[in-house]
Amino acid sequence: MESLILASSSPRRKELLQLLQIPFQSMNANVNEDFPEQMKADEVVKELAFRKASAIARTHPDHWVIGSDTIVVLNDTILGKPLDRNDAKRTLTELSGQTHEVYTGVAILFQKNSTVFLEKTKVTFWELSEEDIEQYLDSGEPFDKAGSYGIQGYGSLFVKQIEGDYFSVVGLPVSRLARELKAMQAKWSSC
Repeated sequence: MESLILASSSPRRKELLQLLQIPFQSMNANVNEDFPEQMKADEVVKELAFRKASAIARTHPDHWVIGSDTIVVLNDTILGKPLDRNDAKRTLTELSGQTHEVYTGVAILFQKNSTVFLEKTKVTFWELSEEDIEQYLDSGEPFDKAGSYGIQGYGSLFVKQIEGDYFSVVGLPVSRLARELKAMQAKWSSC
């Protein structure tokens, strides 16, 4: 495979992509992450993943580029990264005892070819006490994460059940990504 670029500076995504044992570099894709309010969650994550990959692909046209985005959805409402401690507390209180969905969209671009897909995983939280939430907020972990929690860290203590791809919740569905990359390589090398 030609040079591969991950359009992300997320340490979690970099760590997950290393599982594929493919050499890659990582670049931050500064893109506008605004989207129309009426846009559905599955469309949002695919669009944002594509924007990120496209931003890097424009300046690196001969590289394979992977863009990814993850959002948390509760009752059809997208819960982004918290604005501050109060916002994180409100989000965690809403997630307490509830089942929500985590959508991760992935875009793979190579020259003028692309594929975009998503994984959706259901996550159920235990009932959280105010003390649980305050301790978690004090850890500092929730402030840069969609839905105000990280399943791979301290936030894992809140998770009662998961239905779907764990790695997708962390930020990159590596198993599906490996299969999509392989299929793209086979398709485009035969053209």
